[in-house]
Order: sequence, then C-alpha cells, then structure tokens
Amino acid sequence: MIKVTFPDGSVREYESGVTGLEIARSISERLAQEVLAASVNGKIYDLTRPITEDCAFKLHKWEDAEAKETFWHTSAHILGEALQQLYPGIQFGIGPAIENGFYYDVDPGEGVSISEADLEKIENKMRELAAAKETLQRKESGRIRGSPPCQVKRTWGCVCASIYCRMNASSVSSLMRKRSLPSAA
Repeated sequence: MIKVTFPDGSVREYESGVTGLEIARSISERLAQEVLAASVNGKIYDLTRPITEDCAFKLHKWEDAEAKETFWHTSAHILGEALQQLYPGIQFGIGPAIENGFYYDVDPGEGVSISEADLEKIENKMRELAAAKETLQRKESGRIRGSPPCQVKRTWGCVCASIYCRMNASSVSSLMRKRSLPSAA
C-alpha cells in the first residue's frame, strides 16, 4: 500500500500502481470525468501512469495551467498523426504545447503545400482519430541527439507537426472524453 497525501493534508492509502484516474474515481466519478492530469511529488503525470510510492498528490482540471499544457501536448500528438495520414512522408520539426494551444513546424515535401484552406480537413482527421478511442501509452525515452532526457508519449506511431491548430479547448476536450483518454504528459 502507498500513502497519497492530498492538498488539504488528508491521506488515503491505495495499492501500489494506482493511477491518477483511479484515485479521481475513488473520490467521485464526476471528478474523474473532469481531470486532465495529476501532480505526483510535484511532477506532472498523465492519468494512466502508475503511482508506486508514497506521494503528495494533486489533480488538475482545465482551469489549471498544468492541465492545459498536458492537454495541448496530447492534442499535438493527435495533430501529428492526422498530418502523417493526410500527407504521407511529411517531415516534422519542433512542435510544443504553448500557452494557448500547440503547433508543429512541418515540411510536407516537394511540391506539397498546406494552407489555411486545409485546416478543416486536418481538424476533421483529428476528430476521426480521437473518435477511434486508441489508447495512448507512455514510453520513457533516453537522450535524443544530445538533448536532455525526455519523456515521450507513444501515440499511434506519430513523431509529432508550421500549423497552429484552431480547434478550441471544448471541441478537443469533447473528443478526448469520447476517447476515454486522459491527456498524456
């Protein structure tokens, strides 16, 4: 058993390996539907990542900056997959979650361009992917080309995609709920 300490100082015991989503459900099903991420000893966890040690624990909803960043990160993976499917051979540059969304720098290849007119098609592909309810899996990764250690989320094989997604938070949130997915951090 592990001891989980909540922000109000209360402590509950759970089996080792419990997830943030399971903890949220133990509090209320409504809470489990609203949370997007958790903090475990000050580090952001996606809601399916196992917790294996005693910890200080906090759940994050859309109102929290941590939840938004996690949510945009996961949404960016969906964008990457949509772009891969729509533009086979596309090359990806950087693509972080940012304060109010996410983006990817991409090279669609020789003779191919992506314009404002393509955004609706890209958004529709994102909706289709989200509706498929594939499971996101966390994969730890070592250093990549001299970069600091990072944590990579494996999503449907995407690497990840300059396109700024204009999908608003409520539409993407609705998609994520349909997928029964927490955002991956």
